[in-house]
Amino acid sequence: MASKTKDRLAKLFGDDKYDGDDDIPSISNADIFIEREPTIQEFFAELTPSLHDVGRYIYNLFPFIHWIGKYNLQWFIGDLIAGTTVGAVVVPQGMAYAQLAQLDVEYGLYSSFMGVLIYWFFATSKDITIGPVAVMSQVTGNVVLKARDTLPNVEGHVIASALAIITGAIIVFLGLARLGWLVEFIPLPAICAFMTGSAINILSGQVCKLMGISDINTRDAPYMVIINTLKGLPRTKLDAALGLTALTMLYLIRGTCSYMAKRQPHRSKTYFFISTLRTVFVILLYTAISAGMNVSHKNKPSISIIKNVPRGFKHAGVPVINTEIIQAFASELPAAVIVMLIEHISISKSFGRINNYVIDPSQELVAIGVTNLLGPFLGAYPATGSFSRTAIKSKAGVRTPFAGVITAIVVLLALYALTAVFWYIPNAALAAVIIHAVGDVITPPRVVYQFWRVSPLEVPIFFAGVLVTIFSTIENGIYTTIAVSFAVVIWRMFLSRGRLLGLARIRTVKASTNGKLGPGSSDEAVAEEADLSVRTGFLPLDHEDGSNPRVVVQSPHPGVFIYRFAEGFNYPNSSRYLTHLTDVVFRETRRTDPASLGKLGDRPWNYVGPRNQKDLDLDTRPTLKAIILDFSSVNNIDVTAAQALIDVRNQLDRYAAPDTVNWHFANIENRWTKRALAAAGFGFRTPKPGPGEHTGHWKRIFSIADLYRADTEDTIEGKTAGDGPIVYDIEQDPASDISRASDKDVPRDPGSARLVAVQGLNRPFFHFDLQEAVDAALLHVGERED
Repeated sequence: MASKTKDRLAKLFGDDKYDGDDDIPSISNADIFIEREPTIQEFFAELTPSLHDVGRYIYNLFPFIHWIGKYNLQWFIGDLIAGTTVGAVVVPQGMAYAQLAQLDVEYGLYSSFMGVLIYWFFATSKDITIGPVAVMSQVTGNVVLKARDTLPNVEGHVIASALAIITGAIIVFLGLARLGWLVEFIPLPAICAFMTGSAINILSGQVCKLMGISDINTRDAPYMVIINTLKGLPRTKLDAALGLTALTMLYLIRGTCSYMAKRQPHRSKTYFFISTLRTVFVILLYTAISAGMNVSHKNKPSISIIKNVPRGFKHAGVPVINTEIIQAFASELPAAVIVMLIEHISISKSFGRINNYVIDPSQELVAIGVTNLLGPFLGAYPATGSFSRTAIKSKAGVRTPFAGVITAIVVLLALYALTAVFWYIPNAALAAVIIHAVGDVITPPRVVYQFWRVSPLEVPIFFAGVLVTIFSTIENGIYTTIAVSFAVVIWRMFLSRGRLLGLARIRTVKASTNGKLGPGSSDEAVAEEADLSVRTGFLPLDHEDGSNPRVVVQSPHPGVFIYRFAEGFNYPNSSRYLTHLTDVVFRETRRTDPASLGKLGDRPWNYVGPRNQKDLDLDTRPTLKAIILDFSSVNNIDVTAAQALIDVRNQLDRYAAPDTVNWHFANIENRWTKRALAAAGFGFRTPKPGPGEHTGHWKRIFSIADLYRADTEDTIEGKTAGDGPIVYDIEQDPASDISRASDKDVPRDPGSARLVAVQGLNRPFFHFDLQEAVDAALLHVGERED
């Protein structure tokens, strides 16, 4: 059965057991090279990890091992300052974000503590700070409120902890499987749309708390929340006085510090720390004001306050997880996971670029996954990377991820020493903190304009995500942007179109002038031709790439076509590519043997060529000789693309009969692509030699290179293996002057350099580059015409 299947596949791809290995010339003064096809055993061998790979994998799971041995006092001082600063910020933010998650404020402190304490063991980013964030808190709050409808007897923190466990497990799996590259499927416009829409969603739900307006359902779509808040303005309470002034003070302090830092650069560090601690100052100030307002009537406060905050980890324990709880938020799981990945990876990558280091996305997934797996045992809810606290940490001069331990100590002190103070914190002040924080993640108009300049098609994607979030939910906004972005990628892939290339004579020149160039300059630059710069360039015949239309681009030879694929060559676009190619071929050439058409009644119904013999005889277009395919943009091909090539080859062979069309391939950079093409019958001379036919009488073009073996005492240019890099003088070394040759033209005096073929001579129609492919095609056309 297996042999029959193999025979069928061989018949499908036209494999008649000829692979070119018997058609290799013997070259006396150069080493030949036979390229072997990759095997399935090699494929699985590449996938199978060695013991060294397993050891390296385990070692990389704990990146702190790489640097902890070099830890020093200077690093500790930087971490101490940054960790303390972030700790002072995360305490009020954590309590505020817990309210977004529909939980008591202490759960925000629990999440803040576990996030910064665990992350440093697995971190590849020194700047990122894991903890409660606005958007994830909003998503968690939506989950808690929705679960409350189906499971009214289950407390909200139980739902939130279960959500953290499940999302953490999913993300840990993705990280351990090293699938961090999946995040790259989410493009930048989608991320910006998600952040902007989420910020508007959060802002709409916090204004009512800022103003003290009750009976506003924040579970509605943001536009409804905004409308209901405007309708409820007459019900504004005293909370608005604290909330509005707190918000004004936050922006005023930040604006003043930014202005003074520009005016007094030598004190910019001082102003940075003042600006950073503005949240702490505002919360302490309004806590004192609230205490003064309510200390005499504590049981009936005049404004909405936090009230009791338990001391320590009162809710520590094993999280409750069962099928009912999981079913309550199963539909929100994809959105929750995506939110955690988007926020953390995008922030960590951004600050890695700013501070000149590279993160490992897969390892970062392990870090946030483990954090969310262990955090719920102390009462934490889902946490991920925070943009605002990461920016503070980076600017504060953090040196290593160990700064998270310092932040954890600050949070721990707040949990055990400051809970009595937390009683009087006004909810309106916490709403001001949230509004102030999320306002920074709204995408400014200049960024959207930059999107328009770079890729206009992605601007509608951005606005689609924002509008869906505003008029629906954050989850639907995420799904919309990802789905539309994916559809655009598929659309571009399916509708991608290759280009016909031609030859142009190119020179490299340098422009020099004795004066200053620019507007009003009287000096003219002179183009000076560089030595040995004349070469062949390959440009689209129609100049669609934006090249100067005055440049003369010509076909390499009548009947020879060079075709370059645009975006890969697989089943989505193979038919469109080859249809475009054949359309051009039929338009630019004529049938080799008009008699093969037969009488008019025997011709195909869709034949559009000349109808009578006189017109056929007057057709002066060339006949089809060869096709050169540029595979520089092709990584691999599939069965569909290979079969499409076979079908087109058969179609064009009938069109060119009794001649045959030579198919040349250039810039193939994947061994499996070569194997696929060879299995489809490409890469060899056409027609293939018959039984007993002599195979070595024809010329071929191939590329050669100088060979130097480090394990011998061979010398090149008088240098040995220990003399450092070898520099060739193309004018003095006759061997170096030849990069391509036919099997009859290899130089007889190669000098001290040994020559070797660059690619396998058993696939003579697979070429090193386009120039070699063109040379080979013209050589074979010349032989045929002779």
